[in-house]
Amino acid sequence: MTKLQKLYSTIQSLKELGLELGDDLLKQTSDLEQEIIKKEILPVVSEKIEPIISQIQRELVLVVDYVPNEPLSVRISRKRNFTDQMETIEIIPDPKVDHNIGTIKRNSTTKSAKTNLRVTLPNGKVIENRFAYETLQEVVMLAGVEKVRSLGIIQCGVPLISNTQDNFYNQKEIAKGMFLITHSSTGQKRQQIEKISDALDLNLKVEIV
Repeated sequence: MTKLQKLYSTIQSLKELGLELGDDLLKQTSDLEQEIIKKEILPVVSEKIEPIISQIQRELVLVVDYVPNEPLSVRISRKRNFTDQMETIEIIPDPKVDHNIGTIKRNSTTKSAKTNLRVTLPNGKVIENRFAYETLQEVVMLAGVEKVRSLGIIQCGVPLISNTQDNFYNQKEIAKGMFLITHSSTGQKRQQIEKISDALDLNLKVEIV
């Protein structure tokens, strides 16, 4: 059972018990529905429709009218102005990056000493995890995944926060369908955090320890 199904089940149980549904619960349900539509349903719909609809050589609008337990209704309109009154979400996957993979020769067999990151917030709270990527991840979560993604930070040709999973570099999924690239040195991670801090006015103090 998914998180949304569990929420629906809870709402149904409350209704059966004759209990009043609070605004907070209804808002959480609406937000979760919106998140699933945006992150799971729309990308699949776009992927399935685009190869077929690209044969049409004029602009049009498809309106999918979905009512639970009723046949799906799809309407077509040549007009675009009515969409100004509708909530629209555009899903554009980040392009896959082609990486030149070859043999890497190292001049030295000695490894650099391991380093870590310490991030101090204006309120004095310290973020310092066992691994530098964990500290970067926590800072991104603190700042907001979508806000950090909008900054357009690139690492190894890949967006720092990407909605496409790379087939070569290490990434960590930090939100549904959002991946944080962790293939970088501690120094590069420090620079990334400083960029995030400066752009979003977080006033973070970042140290390599």
